[in-house]
Amino acid sequence: MKRVLLIAFHYPPVKGSSGLQRTLRYSAYLQQYGWHPEVLTVHPMAYADTGDDELGDIPEHVAVHRAWALNTRKHLSLFGRYPGFLAKPDAWMSWQFDGVRTGRKLLKSGRFDAIWSTYPIVTAHRIAYTLASEFTIPWVADFRDLMACEDWPLDAQERDALLAFQSKVVARANRCVLTTPGATRHYAALHPDEPEKKFVCLPNGYDESSFRDVTAAKADKTNRIVLLHAGILYPSERDPRPFFEALASMKQQQKISHENFCVRLRATGHDAHYTPMLAQYGIQDLVELAPPLPYKQVLNEMIASTGLLIFQAANCNEQIPAKLYEYFRAGRPIVALTDAHGDTAATIREENAGVIAQIDDAREIEAALDRFIADAQNGALSVMPPDRVTHYSREHQAGDLARVLDSLCLAAST
Repeated sequence: MKRVLLIAFHYPPVKGSSGLQRTLRYSAYLQQYGWHPEVLTVHPMAYADTGDDELGDIPEHVAVHRAWALNTRKHLSLFGRYPGFLAKPDAWMSWQFDGVRTGRKLLKSGRFDAIWSTYPIVTAHRIAYTLASEFTIPWVADFRDLMACEDWPLDAQERDALLAFQSKVVARANRCVLTTPGATRHYAALHPDEPEKKFVCLPNGYDESSFRDVTAAKADKTNRIVLLHAGILYPSERDPRPFFEALASMKQQQKISHENFCVRLRATGHDAHYTPMLAQYGIQDLVELAPPLPYKQVLNEMIASTGLLIFQAANCNEQIPAKLYEYFRAGRPIVALTDAHGDTAATIREENAGVIAQIDDAREIEAALDRFIADAQNGALSVMPPDRVTHYSREHQAGDLARVLDSLCLAAST
């Protein structure tokens, strides 16, 4: 069996990051496709928040190597301030030193056939870049988000540094994996001298085992239409004000009321920002700002809801919220407030998984909600068929990654 070293910052016991699921599930499923994984990550002291929730999901066959690292913001700040150079390219830049040392020790054993590293913690790619260069071992660089682009980060010096390192990663890596078609095209266009086959799209997904105990959901006892948004609702990239305006208009026209309609925003992370906004629009009785729940309870709530809300602005057109794939698996129709030209809208259209409205157009949102409510009342809501849903399972995607790794090993042996 071939072996791969997975280099990732986010791995249990970290809390508060959906990104850990990508590495955790790859480590769980790769072995059934002929690849034995080991994980190189950080010591838990580097995490801002930890918990035991996911520790039991680390497979027994996976060795986890935890390198020393500090969190600059947590360990090296004085009265909330710290030297900026200690957080470049990220607050865990100290991980590189022991990460490279630990990685060297592992690779010198000769038992690894490939390296996989994952962003958005830049230091993970810095460690992998050093190791892949020293050991001339096939390297897959995984980008969950764009590392940098022409207008981000806002600081020009930081942006230039990231773009320069991004180019080094692309030039050295054997494959660059992106999570959306738009991001894949973006990277290929940004690096036209690289072969097109270097850029591969492997989307995020859901894990079937997470849904094992959440199949007996109960619907809302009042028979209201319930729309759920589960997770952080950013005031900028996912600005809900046009949505609130649409709800206020519908309430004024008596299309909806608290007796037959409810929007539940679960764990927005910005409740203090939205509370006065709801009062301003007069929709406090329609929109519930709900506290966080344990992960499996949220999955149960998804299944129990009439529909599931997605917010994604046009400046995130090359991204797809990770929760979309859990929404697919939950088997409930989606109300997507996003840009019609983005990857989120394209995926939902392709799968015929719900209704779409422009996130910044209150009238269009109101029209989409009118259609959704009419379909809900007529029993005509559309959801993805199960055979399409499984395409987005983490287990299926681990097989796709294994095939990428196989191709690199085959090329290295010829």
